[in-house]
Amino acid sequence: MNIWISIIVAGLINYLTRLGSILLIKPQKLNSTLKIVLNYVPSAVFPAIIFPAVLLDASGLLVEFNDPKVIATIIACLTGLLSKNLTLTIFTGLISYWIILFF
Repeated sequence: MNIWISIIVAGLINYLTRLGSILLIKPQKLNSTLKIVLNYVPSAVFPAIIFPAVLLDASGLLVEFNDPKVIATIIACLTGLLSKNLTLTIFTGLISYWIILFF
C-alpha cells in the first residue's frame, strides 16, 4: 500500500509544480526577447531526450552503426527531411524499427 501512496504523492507534486508555472507566468508579461528564446527550448530538449536513447545501450556505451535503433532513426530523419511531415516521420521510424527488429 505504501508504494501506491508514494506514486500518488509523487504524481500530485509533479502536477502541482507544472500547474503552478502555468498559472503564475502570464505570457502577456514576457518580453519579446524571452519569447524568442523560449521558442528554441523544444528544439534543444528533444535531441537531449532522443539521442541518448538511440545511441547508447543499457550500459551507457555507444551502439554499433548496424543497431536497429540507429538505422530506423536515419530512415526517419531522411523521411522528415524529404516530407516535412511529422506524423509520417514518426510512423516511418516506428515501422522501419519494427521491420528491422523482427525480420
